[in-house]
Amino acid sequence: MSEKQIDSLQLVVITGMSGAGKTVAIQSFEDMGFFCIDNLPPSLIPKFWELIKESGKITKIALVIDLRSRAFFEEIQSMLIEIENTKLVDTTVMFLDASDKELVSRYKETRRAHPLAMDGLVTEGIARERELLKELKAEAQLVIDTTNLAPRQLREQIIANFTSTNESTFHVQVVSFGFKYGLPIDADIVMDVRFLPNPHYVAELRPLNGMDQPVYDYVMDSEMTEDFYQKYEALILSILPGYVKEGKMNLTIAIGCTGGQHRSVALTERLGKRISADYATNITHRDVGKRKETVNRS
Repeated sequence: MSEKQIDSLQLVVITGMSGAGKTVAIQSFEDMGFFCIDNLPPSLIPKFWELIKESGKITKIALVIDLRSRAFFEEIQSMLIEIENTKLVDTTVMFLDASDKELVSRYKETRRAHPLAMDGLVTEGIARERELLKELKAEAQLVIDTTNLAPRQLREQIIANFTSTNESTFHVQVVSFGFKYGLPIDADIVMDVRFLPNPHYVAELRPLNGMDQPVYDYVMDSEMTEDFYQKYEALILSILPGYVKEGKMNLTIAIGCTGGQHRSVALTERLGKRISADYATNITHRDVGKRKETVNRS
């Protein structure tokens, strides 16, 4: 396979003290769309870099390094040198730290053993780890002390450091569904619109769905629908800033009718397009094809 051109690559190496928040950090980078790897075995690093070059599509990578893979340090240095020689990579080493007292407290809460104190005191393991990592901490471009940070606050700091001012990290998924097929299990907000006029009972509209103009117009031309929609839109737009403020990265709004063909599809189209004016938004119609599948099986 021929190597593809990499336009640009953002690489973040996440390291630091055990218990300082690397799990929260890698989850935050995943939410920001980074390709994340937690302790890739050193022997796979050359193959990993080859796959990145061949793909040419991955532009944001976050790697976690900790003492479970001490051999990783030498290997990662070689890879960083090769990557940086391409002059196309923005590399940041982020070191997470916390006070000894706070780290001991976190280990007691989780009842986990420190990786360097399997047969000794947690404090001894922390001391050994600090000694091993002191040079890496000194070379890190970004050091975050998580002693007094809640997980949400750590996420906020990471987002502030690794997203541009014009890059949205909050995404809304608006999905239509049919109650006869069950609720979407990942929905944060669910609205039932089965009280609205149903195009299913109009013969010429029954084979269509809410993305077809005749069905969309039939649903929206109802005074009941318009009154409901205006109130529901106002409610949703009023609460979205609160989710953003609380650090939520993804929100799924589900709108359901009986079969997920007409009313829910039309309302999802309208609401999704309105939200997309202010937030990154995806519109999905989960069950719009299931009626056809049912007919084909019968």
